[in-house]
Amino acid sequence: MSDWDALNAEIIACRQCPRLVAYREQVAQTKRASYRAWDYWGKPVPNFGEPNGKLLIVGLAPAAHGGNRTGRIFTGDASGDFLFEALHRTGFCNQPHSTHRDDGLTLHDAAITAAVHCVPPGNKPTPAEQACCFPYLVRTYRLMPHLRGFLALGRLAFEACLRLAKQENLLSADVRYAFQHGVIYELRDGKFLAASYHPSARNTYTKLLTMEMMMTLLLQVRTRLQQAGDAPSSANS
Repeated sequence: MSDWDALNAEIIACRQCPRLVAYREQVAQTKRASYRAWDYWGKPVPNFGEPNGKLLIVGLAPAAHGGNRTGRIFTGDASGDFLFEALHRTGFCNQPHSTHRDDGLTLHDAAITAAVHCVPPGNKPTPAEQACCFPYLVRTYRLMPHLRGFLALGRLAFEACLRLAKQENLLSADVRYAFQHGVIYELRDGKFLAASYHPSARNTYTKLLTMEMMMTLLLQVRTRLQQAGDAPSSANS
């Protein structure tokens, strides 16, 4: 078993946060009526993608009837539909949909993780729950030797990336790192941190985040990777 697979196995087996354990299992038992026939995952959702990738996309947490149902991050809900369409159009994955773990989806030169690996009630993990999951983010980063950049989806993910960057001595003392959609910060060691609004249904339905906005940022990210000789091989825009 590779170190990446071993980390994912450890994430899946995690039971550190009693509130999250109880909630994810309750959701998996009660289910949503439209998914009554599904055997819900009901466990922490592991990392997805390539450990040799150059980009690490960081989300908030699995959705109750998305990742917590399917067992893959951003899979089976409106957020995933939006995100993977944008990633497909900009060359970061092979198909525009993400419906279940065996749907054939693969990422190109990227991996996706979450600041918190269990679905939290109200999509609001506590600071203590975020702290419990933070070491998994650090280990994910350290297992990606070719990583050039982070893409944080939402403020909470952005703050988790900043904590990681601070711990790994990637921040510059003279820069004020503030969350704002579309901003790309230069980090030390030739890396960067890009920020986006979270592709939640609320944000996309209200047009706070549009497909054009998401694709513009992703194409800027691809350009950064390309400048370092690290871009995905093709785009589908």
